[in-house]
Amino acid sequence: MTYIAKSVWAVLLSVTLTAAAQAQDIKNESKKVQAVIKQLFDGMRQGNPDMVASAFHENATLQTTFTHRKTGKPVLHNGGAYTKFVESIKKKKPEDTYDERISKYVVQIDDNLASVWTPYQFYLNGKLRHCGVNNFQLFKSEKGWKIISIIDTRRRKKCK
Repeated sequence: MTYIAKSVWAVLLSVTLTAAAQAQDIKNESKKVQAVIKQLFDGMRQGNPDMVASAFHENATLQTTFTHRKTGKPVLHNGGAYTKFVESIKKKKPEDTYDERISKYVVQIDDNLASVWTPYQFYLNGKLRHCGVNNFQLFKSEKGWKIISIIDTRRRKKCK
């Protein structure tokens, strides 16, 4: 093998190994991001407000979009700080089960920002109530990945 061929081979090997390592890092981070979202929904199912709260960054907000039943107009509802949501988990009846089922995770990560798209179906006490898509924004803080924003769509029809 000539010097040039060896050099090209070494560069190709180095690029391949670097790309493989970066792909593995993204896969590991993706799993960590998904674990935070799973923690949120496990906490909802268990009625555990502390578990739910620990998934969020202290400045997190929630919003939802839907089409108004009577007017047919699009609505953007500002749910405010995540703490209101945590309070609703604290106040729920012990016999009520909130079960949000995620069908898949589409995760994109750049540096300390992750965006996750998750189609879902929400069941209250085993009965399908609504469905839609969640869009999560997460920030990788010194405490790990934390949800900084959730916006979701919500509909009662055309749920699969």
